[in-house]
Amino acid sequence: MTAVAAASEAVLDAVGEVVVGARRTLRLALAAVLAGGHVLLEDVPGLGKTLLARSLAQALGLEFRRLQCTPDMLPADVTGSFLYDPSTREFAFRQGPVFAGLLLADEINRTPPKTQSALLEAMQEKQVTVEGRTFPLPRPFHVLATANPVEYEGTYPLPEAQLDRFLLRLDVGYPPAEQEVEVLRRRLARQREETQVAPVVDAAGLAKLQAEVEKVAVDEDILRYCVDLVAATRAHPAVEVGASPRGSLALTLVARALSVVDGRDHVLPEDVKECAVAALAHRLVLRPETWTSGLTGVQVVTELLGKVPGPASTR
Repeated sequence: MTAVAAASEAVLDAVGEVVVGARRTLRLALAAVLAGGHVLLEDVPGLGKTLLARSLAQALGLEFRRLQCTPDMLPADVTGSFLYDPSTREFAFRQGPVFAGLLLADEINRTPPKTQSALLEAMQEKQVTVEGRTFPLPRPFHVLATANPVEYEGTYPLPEAQLDRFLLRLDVGYPPAEQEVEVLRRRLARQREETQVAPVVDAAGLAKLQAEVEKVAVDEDILRYCVDLVAATRAHPAVEVGASPRGSLALTLVARALSVVDGRDHVLPEDVKECAVAALAHRLVLRPETWTSGLTGVQVVTELLGKVPGPASTR
């Protein structure tokens, strides 16, 4: 656990040299990767979502590819396709951008559902199927997608089944004034727009870190707490469809990764609480009558964290 915690801290520090004032978001994103999942970054433009994804890929030593989603994009633009090779007189498969260690699906809500669904098999099964043939993706494989929540013209909201594939949904938020000044200072100091993060681990090293996380056992009372939180979303009067067992699993997996990032070999209730909003809010379908009141899934989960009793902390 000590080695994993040290590597995690080094990754956060390396990315923090480029991405200023987003330590919480970075921490949760790294925990999601260590847990083997995918992340949706949903926030207004200009807050560094793309920079965060690229910098994290560089620090983790993963091959990074960016897929700029547009309304005219086809599924083959994601997965790849068979092309005719005149020299061999045969059709050969040309890999799409999904064949990467970390794929950034930028503005994923700008591409139609048909193309969005091309990522479903890749995210769940770590493979793609094209014309009846299945091709495995590199391991580790992770998707970081970005979405703009304030612009609706020309966008296609992700369906619930697609949202459910993301282990966490995170925001970045506006930085405090002093941190925003620091962004300007660093940009002027490096005298160029491009940034570069030195790799802390490589793909094989990340796989070993993920394997260590899998060894962390979780107490029965923590498992019960995760299930109680998810069950409470299903009984909330403002929720039409609550989180599924996949939500319980997301809570458990990310809480376990957070404990390892902190150098512990056991999960605390605080680990579950830290990731609960990011793991559950996007899995809730609210009743139509609640939309006019402005109630959000984030508010529902935050409310339940204050109501659902948890096990005593041993911190």
